[in-house]
Amino acid sequence: MKNFKLYRILTVTKKEFIHIRRDKPSLFISLLMPVVMLMIFGFAVNSDVNNVDLTIYDGANTELSRALVESYTQSDYFNDYSRVSSVVLVENLIKSGSVKVGLIIPPDFSKKLNRNEASEIQILVDGSDPTIARTAVNYAVMISNHYNLKLKPMSVSSSGVAASPMVLYNPTLESAKFNIPGVVGLILQNITIILTALAMVREKELGTIEQLIMTPITSLELILGKLIPYIVIGCYDFIIVMILSKMIFGISVAGNFTELALLGFIFLVGALAMGMLISTVARNQAQAIQGTMAFLLPSVLLSGFMFPRESMPKIIQWLSATFPITHFLVILRGIIVKGVDISYLWSSTIAMILIITILITVTAIKFTKKLD
Repeated sequence: MKNFKLYRILTVTKKEFIHIRRDKPSLFISLLMPVVMLMIFGFAVNSDVNNVDLTIYDGANTELSRALVESYTQSDYFNDYSRVSSVVLVENLIKSGSVKVGLIIPPDFSKKLNRNEASEIQILVDGSDPTIARTAVNYAVMISNHYNLKLKPMSVSSSGVAASPMVLYNPTLESAKFNIPGVVGLILQNITIILTALAMVREKELGTIEQLIMTPITSLELILGKLIPYIVIGCYDFIIVMILSKMIFGISVAGNFTELALLGFIFLVGALAMGMLISTVARNQAQAIQGTMAFLLPSVLLSGFMFPRESMPKIIQWLSATFPITHFLVILRGIIVKGVDISYLWSSTIAMILIITILITVTAIKFTKKLD
């Protein structure tokens, strides 16, 4: 304690504060990210299932059927997404992932009620997400029972409405069929972004990137040369994960594997571009790790991998739509679990390709400028 000098500690502390102040990316992450994370996750991370998108086919279109539709649409559980003119359109909307639940009211709905017969309605539920499916079935039965209580004041003497739920694609509601495709997407995203971001920054820290720039190699050749090994690693990860998913969990691809592989490759290129963008902004490996975590954490929690996006506020849903993984999860679950082809997934496919194109363009411009 004899050599203990407080002013030395304060001098070092002052120096460190100056260093932090000059390190703008770290300063931003340290001071603003907690506020941003709290606001985003406080509103978005919600295990409740509300506002599930519902499409309706009302084959009867009578006062009684419209009252039943109103019972569904005025509840907080379902969101009135669309009214369609046929059962086939209901099925197509569920196949494309646009809605999770379809309400089908038969043409003889009111006639049966007036004849004092039980009138059966069908509830089609997308079983690729077991949490939403279980909750939606319970809500549908509950609303139908509540509607039956309203029939007496409406002077209708009948046996009431019987809701007949049918869970599509995953009738046993296995969680693995929902989780495994999502894990495939996360593995592709997380490993490639982390590897790419750290590899490029390591070159800068060692000073070897300047040595590469001094050679006759062009910026494009350098970028491609750096990316190709990680594309090979990403493809290997994708194949090995798909094989293990089949061997261990029994999850096979119900749809077209070629389409899945093609879209997976496009997503992989987008993840590599994101890793390069982080490495371009970061000055060292510590900043690269911070930047990677700042991107990965929101993308995992807001993409619909863990929590239903339907229950998130609209502004958070729009934010989550800017992550390529959000759309890739819809594609993965559509092809692997539902077995649908790309014609049902065109909206998610176009959105993912558009975001990735913007990401690659920004990364290429920024990285080339940095090298120049």
